[in-house]
Amino acid sequence: MRHQISGKRLNRSTGARKALRRTLIRQLFEHERIKTTKAKAQAIRGEAEKLITIARNSIDADDAQKVHARRLVAKKLGTNKDLPKLFDEIAPRFVNRPGGYTRTLKLGPRKGDAAEMVLIELVEE
Repeated sequence: MRHQISGKRLNRSTGARKALRRTLIRQLFEHERIKTTKAKAQAIRGEAEKLITIARNSIDADDAQKVHARRLVAKKLGTNKDLPKLFDEIAPRFVNRPGGYTRTLKLGPRKGDAAEMVLIELVEE
């Protein structure tokens, strides 16, 4: 039984699962729209929205809190490369939005293995 265990395993080892989630979230922030399976989209949606909230709340903060927010996001993403776009372009768009920064659109089954495909994208403000 999986009592109080959060997150989907996605049939991968721990390291591969963390790497997959980081990569998908980085791609979502970079391209603002990615095509993936429904299970992977559900696995990254909550974490991506939390990172956007951290960036959004740091806009009006003082310098120390801005640095702290960037370090929190860098810890989750594993890189500093995507931080400028998240903090300078994506977060200011959602200042007046209380949540729900992503949208998932069903695309139908994939031809090879009939996996349910979705388009996960950032909501346009």
